[in-house]
Amino acid sequence: MKKITFLLSCLVLIQFTIAQEIVELAHENPRDISWKGPEKQYYSKIWDNEVVTNVSVPTMRVFRPESPNGTSVIVAPGGGLYALSILSEGNHVAEWLNKKGITAFVLKYRLVPTGEDGVKEITDLGNSNPMEIGRQVQPVLPLSIADGLTAIAYVRKNAKKYAIDPDKIGFMGFSAGGAVTMGVGYNYTEANRPDFLVPVYPWTTVLPPNDPPSDAPPMLIVCATDDPLGLASGSIELYSKWFSAKKPVGLHMYAKGGHGFGMKEQGLPSDSWIQRFYDWSVAEGITAP
Repeated sequence: MKKITFLLSCLVLIQFTIAQEIVELAHENPRDISWKGPEKQYYSKIWDNEVVTNVSVPTMRVFRPESPNGTSVIVAPGGGLYALSILSEGNHVAEWLNKKGITAFVLKYRLVPTGEDGVKEITDLGNSNPMEIGRQVQPVLPLSIADGLTAIAYVRKNAKKYAIDPDKIGFMGFSAGGAVTMGVGYNYTEANRPDFLVPVYPWTTVLPPNDPPSDAPPMLIVCATDDPLGLASGSIELYSKWFSAKKPVGLHMYAKGGHGFGMKEQGLPSDSWIQRFYDWSVAEGITAP
């Protein structure tokens, strides 16, 4: 009996280890940006959300479905590049995708160096000196984008290991993660080209929409008209750039939803945005139904 119990315990441990698989991504930190101490994860009362801050080493947490259908998505949570909304725009997204057979990789990309409470820091700056946020974000965003591109290259190189199609690797990002998504969409090479892009209420004021590359991948944009950060107009402009260039593109602009809704339930049509993404991916031939 003890032997059976021991074996069952080992099996549970193995399953947990697989579910918690963490991949550290290759990177080089510049000399002019310094992080003090390790990354932090805690519950932020200010944002009413679980967050991660002070990321200096980019990593991915791997979420494998029971029956992978070959499609994969790298998920980049948002948080103003000062934090990552790791559950509602990260792990919970990945868990939903897994139920559809999609393999997910939640990316912790490099952030602005912060101290005890990065959320409080960006909140205080937003109230006292918003321009300082942009100044601090400017040198870090290229690093975050580089982490996104490295993530795609890693997933493609290890496609066989994860039972995924190397030609069905997407990148989905929220708010600041949406800016990372756009940066990935403008700066890829053959090795790290995303096969589809999903910017969700992307932070278009920090990275304005540009004309797409000649071989730009299909894109689905999600946002809400009442976004309090005024990001609806940027999402429309981004859609127009892809549309004018005759690239495959879709837009779901919800009347209500605000900013940062992610996987939160608000009793609004925007709650089902991720199902709309799945429907789009099936219609585009990205995901097998």
